[in-house]
Amino acid sequence: MGRTARARRAAAAVVLLAAAMTASLTTGCTNGRGPADDGRGPATTPTPSPRPSDSGDDEAVADAGPVLAVKIDNVRGARPQTGLTEADVVYVEQVEGGLSRLMAVYASRLPKVVGPVRSARETDLELLRQFDRPTLAFSGAQRKLTPLIDGAPLRAEPPGRTSGAYFRAADEAAPHNLYLRPGRVLPAAPGAEALTTGFTFGAAPAGGTAQRTRTVRFPAARFTFTWSAERGRYLVTMDGTPATTADGTRLAPATVVVQYVRVRRSEYFDARGNNTPFSETVGTGKALVLRDGTTHSVNWRRATAGDGTRFTTGDGTPVTLAPGQVWVVLVKA
Repeated sequence: MGRTARARRAAAAVVLLAAAMTASLTTGCTNGRGPADDGRGPATTPTPSPRPSDSGDDEAVADAGPVLAVKIDNVRGARPQTGLTEADVVYVEQVEGGLSRLMAVYASRLPKVVGPVRSARETDLELLRQFDRPTLAFSGAQRKLTPLIDGAPLRAEPPGRTSGAYFRAADEAAPHNLYLRPGRVLPAAPGAEALTTGFTFGAAPAGGTAQRTRTVRFPAARFTFTWSAERGRYLVTMDGTPATTADGTRLAPATVVVQYVRVRRSEYFDARGNNTPFSETVGTGKALVLRDGTTHSVNWRRATAGDGTRFTTGDGTPVTLAPGQVWVVLVKA
């Protein structure tokens, strides 16, 4: 897809998001206690923590550059993570041994620290083709995958490329102690117009089924999303444990998309000989959109790697997502 077409798609999404956010702000408060929570953490910097802090965000600056995508460890020993609440989109993908790994995408604002950072996978390269030359922060990759990363239309940001971008947390064990300072690799958050995902945001669509809780299973991982009417978003539980960030903030996206995809064997293996699964995100399929305590059964379509993903009803009507953070869980169809 050409840059002009991509820019039109991004602009349309931003207009819808801006309109939805304006409507949300016009309503004023959540339960009368203050501004509505958009699911991406506080706008001010809280008291520093002895662990890497989730605090702070940079002002969104138009045309400041590409989105930042960070590969984040998600095994039990890597939790709680840092910097997830500021992400616009969090992708959940299956990796070796049936475990999961996250890819957090930042456009509206940047946290001061993100991590723990882990290695990239082939699935990431296809997902990231929907953005204009994104920056991918990761801790390494399988040797045979490295040439594909080098040839991909992205800016690779592994440790050692930019001075001071990464550091090791002294109070945590390797390999779950590598963290990124996003401000060292991007001058500022690029703004929502850089989110060329194809998502549309707005008021809740008609129909759907009232459902408070949804559990999604990988071979060796489990995610439960529970609707909180008080907070107006979904509380995340991983492997039976409430998911929080390092500063104690509960992970709580406004929308959860359970996207059913083909998961196949790739040509890559980890050091133990486990095959790396590849999740195909180009094509068509079924999905569930969870928002406002209601589950919508939808279709997804992504014609080419350069396109974003569209979610529609059976008659082709776009399905809008709730303003705020979106989690996309890629599960085997």
